Amino acid sequence: AKHPEIKALMKPDYNLIWVVVLMVLAQLTAFYLVKDLDWKWVVFWAYVFGSCISHSMTLAIHEISHNSAFGNSKAMWNRWFGIFANLPLGLPYSISFKRYHMDHHRYLGGDGIDVDIPTNFEGWFFCTRFRKFIWIVLQPFFYAIRPLCINPKPITRLEIINLLAQLAFDVAIYYLWGVKSIFYMLAGSVLGLGLHPISGHFIAEHYMFLKGHETYSYYGPLNLLTFNVGYHNEHHDFPNIPGKSLPLVKKIAAEYYDNLPQYNSWIKVLYDFVMDDTISPYSRMKRQLKGEVKQD
Repeated sequence: AKHPEIKALMKPDYNLIWVVVLMVLAQLTAFYLVKDLDWKWVVFWAYVFGSCISHSMTLAIHEISHNSAFGNSKAMWNRWFGIFANLPLGLPYSISFKRYHMDHHRYLGGDGIDVDIPTNFEGWFFCTRFRKFIWIVLQPFFYAIRPLCINPKPITRLEIINLLAQLAFDVAIYYLWGVKSIFYMLAGSVLGLGLHPISGHFIAEHYMFLKGHETYSYYGPLNLLTFNVGYHNEHHDFPNIPGKSLPLVKKIAAEYYDNLPQYNSWIKVLYDFVMDDTISPYSRMKRQLKGEVKQD
């Protein structure tokens, strides 16, 4: 109400389309280039390059889940484009992510609904410094398994299409360039979502390092690789504004954001999470939802 000019930012980011296409082409080129390398170099490039592209692509898919590529009027175009963006990751997840991520925005911290909340087992078991380190390494597995434990949903037609398209792509890569290209693809996805500087955003976004503050923004340089996902308070306030424009939200409404707790280093977030004995997977706000709950 105080800043009506923010409404002008609620429009698609068509540049996202070309960025995603270039990222897919970059990974296809990498699949070809690693096919004859020694295994040590396949592992090296999977972590140094493939992991960055893979994690960045998951955040492009996050943007697409909010219909940022083609707009709300062409929702299905965004779903098909998300399946395309998913291909170089090796494992199908774009359509399922969209369904669960909308619940995360509608019911942030909702017990049994928001699968971004760790399970009771995670909070109970990963409570020491060493175990929390292992938990960070295994983040991609917990994000894959957690929805099945907390809030399983019936499979949809689009999820089946996502699966079949991914299987066809993976088989084609194996047939054309062999097992090293497949390993590079899958290892990059697992490593990029595990022990990696960009993975600091998983913990930075909603873990309560300060009591009473459940969402935090990050204003460091890695936003350049992550479609400004670090502007997380801004994103939850205006989920229909593409990441490209979130810095403008902060600039326009600075009085609402400048004094909130914030981060400038995701690496430090990871370090503090492991070393601070008062922080664990339990350090999340969990709510008991009341009234009617509508899920995708």
